[in-house]
Amino acid sequence: MSSTTQPASAETAAPSAGRPAPAEPGKLTFVAPRRAKPPRHLADLTPAERRAAVAELGEKPFRAQQLSRHYFTRLVDDPAQMTDLPAAVREHLAAELLPTLLTEVRALDCDGGATRKTLWRAFDGTLIESVLMRYPDRITMCVSSQAGCGMNCPFCATGQAGLTRNLSTGEIVEQVVAGARALARGKIAGGPGRISNIVFMGMGEPLANYKAVLGAIRRITDPAPDGLGISQRSVTVSTVGLVPAIARLADEGLSVRLAVSLHAPDDELRDELVPVNTRWKVREVLDAAWAYADRTGRRVSIEYALIRDVNDQAWRADLLGRLLKGHLVHVNLIPLNPTPGSKWTASRPRDEREFVARLQAHGVPVTVRDTRGREIDGACGQLAAATD
Repeated sequence: MSSTTQPASAETAAPSAGRPAPAEPGKLTFVAPRRAKPPRHLADLTPAERRAAVAELGEKPFRAQQLSRHYFTRLVDDPAQMTDLPAAVREHLAAELLPTLLTEVRALDCDGGATRKTLWRAFDGTLIESVLMRYPDRITMCVSSQAGCGMNCPFCATGQAGLTRNLSTGEIVEQVVAGARALARGKIAGGPGRISNIVFMGMGEPLANYKAVLGAIRRITDPAPDGLGISQRSVTVSTVGLVPAIARLADEGLSVRLAVSLHAPDDELRDELVPVNTRWKVREVLDAAWAYADRTGRRVSIEYALIRDVNDQAWRADLLGRLLKGHLVHVNLIPLNPTPGSKWTASRPRDEREFVARLQAHGVPVTVRDTRGREIDGACGQLAAATD
């Protein structure tokens, strides 16, 4: 992203495939093309809005909670199973408030069936992916917030695909509900289970689709039957560093974890690896992260993809350690996952070990992330929603 194409706000920070619009001299602003909106869904609405919607359809408002219980708690996807609703009512309400948002195109498993990547087709043909990962102590759902991504990070398959469109709150939530159904029905290795953790680390920059992502967080964490009842502390929102949106999220009164995709401690390299850095520099991003930690009391995660001979030098580990020491922070080092046509690869094991040791010498907690889903292109940076 060049300095002549900067967005006016964090919500529109992702460049689109739209047309250039008039702007002040020397600047170029992009306007997203007009697109049909996804159909209205129960998950798009607050509990009060659901009651109003049901009343507008000529039904008693309490039917809204019955629908919510079927969708969020019982995970029903067949109106015929909603037997507490009169037969003449259930089809009508389901058609109006529980329309099909995502249709499964393909599911790929690895790790003995404990990891599943699902390719979804939306109402307009848009393709997205989500990944469910079962561990011994938790079950994590990695969800997409956009179809594609406009951040243009050169080592990420999603970023190289460009941005197609933002997802609606309902489309985001439906990824989680679909994963919850698969678990409840024993379709994931290990038998029936429940999702315990949500990470907004799939396709897209979550904070560039702020309103829909915030709505999804509310639906995911609202107590049953109004939502899925997952703890806010078990939700992680990732960002490349949209500073105004980080500040806005800190003011929401949530306790979700913030993960910052840093990937370089110096502006010169980060300008190349994370192009939005030309707008908000490393220190601005970290200052926003520390303010978030102060406001919420939650430890910030720093995501750092280790790229051989690019950002894995010992001096960069020392620089990163000096920037992070003394703060409420944890570093997740990510061995770079292969993507088609990439000129880069993962760091050598000895360089990875040295990087870890340097950070630990500065007193910075660090772990090397498990590369779940690599065999099915479901690991970090690999989601591209390809059909072949």
